[in-house]
Amino acid sequence: MCLLLNEKTQRKSTKSKMMKGALVIIVWIIVAFPLTLVAQQTRQSILFNEDWKFNKGEVVSAEKENYDDAQWRKVNLPHDWSIEGPFSKEWASGTAFLPGGIGGYRKTFTLPTSFKGKKVFIYFDGVYNNSEVWINGHWLGKRPNGFISFQYELTPYLQPAGKNIIAVKVNHSKFADSRWYTGSGIYRNVYLQAVDSTHIDLWGVSFTTPVVTKTSALVAVSVSIKNSNSPGAVLVKASLMDQTGKQVASAQKEVSPSAIGEQPVNISFKVANPKFWSVDTPHLYTLYVSLNSHARKVDEWTEKVGIRTIRFDANEGFFLNGVNMKQKGVCIHDDAGVLGVAVPEEVWIRRLRSLKKAGCNAIRMSHNPHADYLYRLCDELGLLVMDEAFDEWEEGKNKWIAGWNKGTPGKDGYHDYFGEWAEKDIADMILRNRNRPSVIMWSIGNEIDYPNDPYSHEVLNTGKNPQIYGKGYLPDHPAADKLGELSKRLAAVVRKFDISRPVTSALAGVVMSNQTDYPRNIDLVGYNYQEYRYAEDHRNYPDRIIYGSENGMQLSAWNAVDSNQYISGQYLWTGIDYLGEAREFPNRSNNAGLLNLAGFEKPEYFFRQSLWSAKPMIYLGTSNISKTDDRGAWSQKRVDPLWNRKAGDSVRVSCFTNCEEAELFLNNVSLGKKRLTGNENRILYWDVIYQPGKLTVTGSRTGSAAVGSSLSTPGNAELIKATVYTDALINPKTGLKQIEISLRDANGQLAYEASNEVEVNVIGNARLLWLENGNSNDVTSYGSSKTKFFKGQLIAYILPGKKPVDFKVEISSPGARTVILQFINGVLK
Repeated sequence: MCLLLNEKTQRKSTKSKMMKGALVIIVWIIVAFPLTLVAQQTRQSILFNEDWKFNKGEVVSAEKENYDDAQWRKVNLPHDWSIEGPFSKEWASGTAFLPGGIGGYRKTFTLPTSFKGKKVFIYFDGVYNNSEVWINGHWLGKRPNGFISFQYELTPYLQPAGKNIIAVKVNHSKFADSRWYTGSGIYRNVYLQAVDSTHIDLWGVSFTTPVVTKTSALVAVSVSIKNSNSPGAVLVKASLMDQTGKQVASAQKEVSPSAIGEQPVNISFKVANPKFWSVDTPHLYTLYVSLNSHARKVDEWTEKVGIRTIRFDANEGFFLNGVNMKQKGVCIHDDAGVLGVAVPEEVWIRRLRSLKKAGCNAIRMSHNPHADYLYRLCDELGLLVMDEAFDEWEEGKNKWIAGWNKGTPGKDGYHDYFGEWAEKDIADMILRNRNRPSVIMWSIGNEIDYPNDPYSHEVLNTGKNPQIYGKGYLPDHPAADKLGELSKRLAAVVRKFDISRPVTSALAGVVMSNQTDYPRNIDLVGYNYQEYRYAEDHRNYPDRIIYGSENGMQLSAWNAVDSNQYISGQYLWTGIDYLGEAREFPNRSNNAGLLNLAGFEKPEYFFRQSLWSAKPMIYLGTSNISKTDDRGAWSQKRVDPLWNRKAGDSVRVSCFTNCEEAELFLNNVSLGKKRLTGNENRILYWDVIYQPGKLTVTGSRTGSAAVGSSLSTPGNAELIKATVYTDALINPKTGLKQIEISLRDANGQLAYEASNEVEVNVIGNARLLWLENGNSNDVTSYGSSKTKFFKGQLIAYILPGKKPVDFKVEISSPGARTVILQFINGVLK
């Protein structure tokens, strides 16, 4: 199967036009979000997050201009009221035992003088959920989907020289409407934008490269123009600049008044010797588009763009820029523990950097569109993205209330709105994200075909069905044949707006879906936890392109990818622990991640690094002697970085490494060398009789020492270590401070078993957002300046003022010396 996406084929979206064998895709990229925060003469956009008022609960007439909101709480956006708690059994395990409800937001503002005479819009990156918006008492609209971005025009109802009031109602009263934590409220950024009456439409610029070679790239720019008064012809110009600001190519086209707004304006030019975007070198250009009318510039649009090609092949897997590679991916959800889903960008920078260090090169946005900046970060850092629209279609899935797979599930969810909103929602997801170099596939759904949850088929009475709700075929459930009809409909919407990437879906019940048209309606077929089907289905469906869309942590799941060229990759469940999908109370979160809720690496992280990373690494840990290490799809390696037992205990010392050989020492005495070659479990281990002191392991490649690691028997926990996380992408003065705090002995050894209380106080012009220790069973209310260490660690999130300020952070714990961090102009002294 072969699909070469050039300018001609982009006008043909039917799957019957494709050849058989491989899916070849040449892609254009736009990186930055269209609502730039830098005000321009023509297009102006401001972050609209400050000085809102919030009220929890149903309020009558709160949308009216004269409503008195003096008693409402002042908040800055993004804001998630659910995370404020408290945790309680009365809520649902699916959403972390945290509340939903109804909330209201109001903001009073005056228009900047520079907005005079312009069209004004308000843009919401995400509101969960069932939001309604008013301006000066006029209803603007409703959006049920809490993950989709949207905007409204305010112009007809504004007071240009007076006060204006935006009111937003959020109705998350059906709180158990998801299988994971969603939060509640205006939890993503909001922007206020002003444009000329003749302007580029929302998500109205696309940048494609229909023909790419090593020496040349044909660039095609498409610009959608809105025009309310048709003042005359419009000159549309597109330019491309390299990283030094030098223009490398440009072209322009004049559009007559009668043609403005009828069809997108298409412009093309060639780029010589293009530099490709890749996971190792995510090179970005800058695209500049301008509109001029009567020799006056009326709009402009500046974004970073990249050029790259992708290809999927039924026999050979995935190619990026012509190079065959495996997708080493992880699934993620929106939340960050204590921060809920109102997550500052800096938190994701730290998380993504850590995942990339483990060898991860791909992210699955499960199971919904995520925050705008997250895609930009993937573009900048070089991470492939599987973007996903839905977790359910027209029928509701089980939503666990008492605990995961416990009790009677609920059925509330997006399916209530699917019929009316699905096509609009998936179209907006694509239009918003279609210009990202990171995005390589569109997923129309996750586990829609989960056997008997809700769809069923007679084939479930036969064969192997590892994922199934109930026993066998359930004739009272919706028929699986509907999957073919619905998938065809959604795939058609995707291809209407973008055929530069394949359509995919994550299948949980492949044996059932194979009896329908579902797999044939999509370009790539994702298999969730069904590695055992790879070989059989590859033989039975030779034109099918198969990959692991969701996979467990077992080595066998990775071997099924690594040993089969036709499987292009896997996406682990999951990259990071997440709130919700919890066990019974007081469990609040799912701990299947490589990183915990605080962003610290778990032992499983280092095992994955030993499989995925080419850079020499080694990890040392201990456990009780056990016959098996793979206990299940989401089981974590019980190999703790701790050397502390009773004298005479038998201990298994394990080493994860990508080195050829490792040697273990106890108190400087060698306990022997082990070789990775021939080791089926990829874990080197020594069974040792415990004695206090120091364990050291060294890894070598081709006979030369490469890396080492050590553990010492810890002494009394008496030192607090505090490290401020820094990154080139984080503003060192005004960016969120992420302070990694740990408890240690006098020699600096981590007190891994410590659960001492810790207190963090901020003095000066900054505030403590919250503390996160990563403990999935800690249901003490968030918001306190005190918590307990979990495995000797936690993280403090501290937000400075909008301008560089002075403040200090005091960190104390009983029995340990207090640490004081002094910040001058926002920077650690």
